[in-house]
Amino acid sequence: MPTPSSPPARHPRAVLAVLTIFLLPAFARAVEPTGEQLYRDHCVRCHGPAGGGAKKGVEPLLGDKSVAQLAKVIDATMPEDDPDKIGPAEAARVAAYIHGAFYSPSAQARVKPPRVELARLTVGQYRHAVADLVGAFRPSPKADDKRGLRGEYFNARGFQPNARLIDRTDPEVAFDFGTTGPTDKFTPGQFTARWEGSVTAPESGGYEFVVRTEHAARLWVNDPRTPVIDAWVKSGKDTEFRGSATLLAGRPYHLKLEFSKAKQGVDDSKKNPNPPPVKASVALLWQPPHRATEVIPARHLSPARAPEAFVVTTPFPPDDRSLGWERGTTVSKDWDAAATDAAFETAAYVAARLNELAGTTDAAPDRAKKLQAFALKFAERAFRQPLADDQKLVYLDRQFETTDSEAAVKRVVLLVLKSPRFLYREVGGGPGGYDVASRLSFALWDSLPDDELLKAAAAGKLASSEQVAAQAERMLTDPRAKAKVREFLLTWLKVDQPPDVSKDAKRFPGFDAVVVSDLRASLELTLDDAVWGDGDFRKLLLSESVFLNGRLAKLYGADLPADAPFTKVALDSGKRAGVLTHPYLLAAFAYTAESSPIHRGVFLARGVLGVSLRPPPDAFTPLAADLHPSLTTRERVALQTRPAACAGCHNVINPLGFSLEQFDAIGRFRDKDNGKLVDASGSYLTRKGTTATFVGAPELARFLAADEEVHAAFAEQLFHHFVKQPVRAYGTTRPDELRKAFAANGFNVRKLITTIAVTAALPETKPPGG
Repeated sequence: MPTPSSPPARHPRAVLAVLTIFLLPAFARAVEPTGEQLYRDHCVRCHGPAGGGAKKGVEPLLGDKSVAQLAKVIDATMPEDDPDKIGPAEAARVAAYIHGAFYSPSAQARVKPPRVELARLTVGQYRHAVADLVGAFRPSPKADDKRGLRGEYFNARGFQPNARLIDRTDPEVAFDFGTTGPTDKFTPGQFTARWEGSVTAPESGGYEFVVRTEHAARLWVNDPRTPVIDAWVKSGKDTEFRGSATLLAGRPYHLKLEFSKAKQGVDDSKKNPNPPPVKASVALLWQPPHRATEVIPARHLSPARAPEAFVVTTPFPPDDRSLGWERGTTVSKDWDAAATDAAFETAAYVAARLNELAGTTDAAPDRAKKLQAFALKFAERAFRQPLADDQKLVYLDRQFETTDSEAAVKRVVLLVLKSPRFLYREVGGGPGGYDVASRLSFALWDSLPDDELLKAAAAGKLASSEQVAAQAERMLTDPRAKAKVREFLLTWLKVDQPPDVSKDAKRFPGFDAVVVSDLRASLELTLDDAVWGDGDFRKLLLSESVFLNGRLAKLYGADLPADAPFTKVALDSGKRAGVLTHPYLLAAFAYTAESSPIHRGVFLARGVLGVSLRPPPDAFTPLAADLHPSLTTRERVALQTRPAACAGCHNVINPLGFSLEQFDAIGRFRDKDNGKLVDASGSYLTRKGTTATFVGAPELARFLAADEEVHAAFAEQLFHHFVKQPVRAYGTTRPDELRKAFAANGFNVRKLITTIAVTAALPETKPPGG
């Protein structure tokens, strides 16, 4: 019999029930399959043990989604034969395993650590480097804030100084003198004018120059010896004359236009001894790459003269852009042949101007000595450092021992330009000052160090991050750096290769090639204003202002005179959101007659958020609007992308693109689409696993401007464009360090570029704030 202090007796079945209630859940949890087990059971048969793909047509499991984003995709779409087989909890475990094992960039870096690759010069870097190499023997272009050309007007048939009545700066050349002349002080029948200064190319490529006049004219661009247009002695009634030149972005080129009104078109025969006065006009235009012909704007002109520049015109095969930025990692036979041809082209140019470049004359007694000094400097500038004794023996002494001086110079040029020490950026690659200078100059200018940078290297003043940052800040004011920044921003916005922006003429009358060219110029002005103003990246996304001229103002509903030049105006107050709603981008990411939420969503996902998206499995053709006359564009897109095979990407793309649906195919604001109110609501699953929602472009822009994903994507893409190396090659934590430094510097784009330049020049340095 139990004592009063003994515990009450329990039935065995009761004990078993208690154990079942309290221990079974814990036991179940203990035996829940791990993410690795789930992957082996459900995923290996298609994706392979390490995500490399076990079935034909299955892409490797590599990407940049977070665990939360990856889990949502797995839950919705995997396994392909039965997506319901794995629930949300299991999907989260699988996602965590995949992400840490082989999917994420960090996991990939563990499996195959990225490294700074030995890379040759890209095509652009080659051309810029050779231009600066030859330019080192000429005066440096003088910076000038003035815009336009120096205009001189002479009351005579020639350019005699004592006949000059006007000397001024003209913003551009587009004059109708009528029948009298520039003023009433000129003889109507004959006068001359000359405009001179320099023109800066906004992008690299072929430019066609155009002079329109009823009278005599000739135009020089870069080469002062040979005009690109020579209509000084005219025959016939032509009034338009064209010539072409190859220019490199961010560089000023000497430009001179001469005009003469004499007796062209005047009937001075005996039958008409008093011929009627003849009108005179002259205009200077150009057609930049991928653009319409336009009067050369004042922003590209300067009254300061520039020395002649050498531009390699030898065609090269295109560089590899498979990773999103230009890389010089492949050396094909075609590239090697092009490099050889370019070396011969350069040698011929140098030989034709050898006395000028070497500072000598044919009769000078010390000419041979000066040609040797020229060859030494040429080699040292090309190699970015002084030559060692053994290099002098190979590249100079032996060449001058075996032949005459002029032939020796040509051989030196050829040997130097074909040397790996010129053609490869990373040859050397050490911590020495000259290597630091080279890495810095190629990062910011895609070219060789200048005199100031080489002097700093020689003096040991490129050893600290502060010293390098000071040089970088100086170099950022150079037009070459500004051109590279603009090139990056156009790449970031996915319009670096100008898209086809043609539109349905019936739907959008007046939207022609000239308008497209104006819109491109407007975008470039908007980007320049943001970066070189206060530099705040967030304003690129939030500003309501856009640059419009009179022609664009008429089309987009702004209040400007018809002949107004580009002016910064607020457009559609409260409805625009920086570059996200710039008409050029909205028109570029649209069809000929309808908007395209898919194109706009892909741009936002890939470019702004840095999301990796796979291409569609089949060629994509949008549903025709006339086949679904009652549906809006949003409804048609939702209908077409409903299948499960589309969901993985379009669950990201569509909600982003829908937020820009208040803008039509040419980027005009609209409230309705196909007679229905536009639904501009959208969403995005962030890397933290939360869903951001927004309605319309302003709300979208406010989300993006504050989002760390956007900041990180921008910083990483900027790094790749400037350094042309993978950012994780400088440390697996480098992307996050750059993002933190970006935030610590108030999201200033110029300071971020300086941080990147310091990182490239001093790879062991940690960014401040990182």
